[in-house]
Amino acid sequence: MIKGVKTKKLKVVPDERGRLMEIFRSDDNFFTKFGQVYLTTAYPGTVKAWHFHQKQDDNVAVVKGMAKIALYDARKKSSTYKETNEFFVGEHNPFLIHIPKGVYHGFKCISEEEVLIINIPTETYNYQKPDEFRLPAHTKRIPYNWEREDK
Repeated sequence: MIKGVKTKKLKVVPDERGRLMEIFRSDDNFFTKFGQVYLTTAYPGTVKAWHFHQKQDDNVAVVKGMAKIALYDARKKSSTYKETNEFFVGEHNPFLIHIPKGVYHGFKCISEEEVLIINIPTETYNYQKPDEFRLPAHTKRIPYNWEREDK
């Protein structure tokens, strides 16, 4: 696991009325502070990648559909420098993923319907100076292939 990345298995509590799933709590061991909450989506087969932040950590959970979430550690001083992690998360495998600043990340919708992802970053979005540093989804600078592997 990339240094600083944390995961939390999310518990779904169903009853005859529907279901409840806690995503992120202020008493989670990796909670530092609250910035904002937002929803991002992608259509089937769409890749949204790569970016990292210098100031904020992200806390992401897929609430509808399924996503392949990939991380790449570009932090030269990290003990996991150049390591990649891959997670298959969503309705069939509910997890929260804590992504520390400096770690590139992105996702691909792998479900047959639009994927809905909640992000709870530690900072609010700065419209004048966004804390986002981007690379193309299929860059050679990150050794990762977004294509499905049929084994």
